[in-house]
Amino acid sequence: MQKDIYDKIISFLQGASWAVVLFGALITFEIFSTFGIVLAIFLTIFFIFISLFLILLLDTFAVNRERLEEAKKQTKLLEELNLKN
Repeated sequence: MQKDIYDKIISFLQGASWAVVLFGALITFEIFSTFGIVLAIFLTIFFIFISLFLILLLDTFAVNRERLEEAKKQTKLLEELNLKN
């Protein structure tokens, strides 16, 4: 199955987002560990939560794109059936 440019961009952004979550959590923990372990853990979990929400948003874009493509296929089939009758 051939992917168009939109699907390639979404896939790349999803992969890059997972890298940002992993390295960002490590960097966040390292930066804030000087202020206390509890604060560092809290801010790291907060960072991960926000990042996962953004990944979910990207996944929603991909699902909506697939839904649109499927609706276009169904519309085309229904129009062909309507013309035959």
